[in-house]
Amino acid sequence: MTPLHLGTLHPVEQVLTLILAFGPFVLLAVVLWLRRRQDHADGSAPRQSTSSGAAGGPREVNQR
Repeated sequence: MTPLHLGTLHPVEQVLTLILAFGPFVLLAVVLWLRRRQDHADGSAPRQSTSSGAAGGPREVNQR
């Protein structure tokens, strides 16, 4: 069912509008699903990056 607020667009325009509106979210969901599946298959936990800035994370000091 096409939402009524789209008005009198041509059916091709309605499909294009829906693809442009929801396509990026669907693509992001697929990428996340594939990445998590790959991480699970590797047997590794998802990696969390820690920033070394003002967030209080560990800092590496290069001493010469």
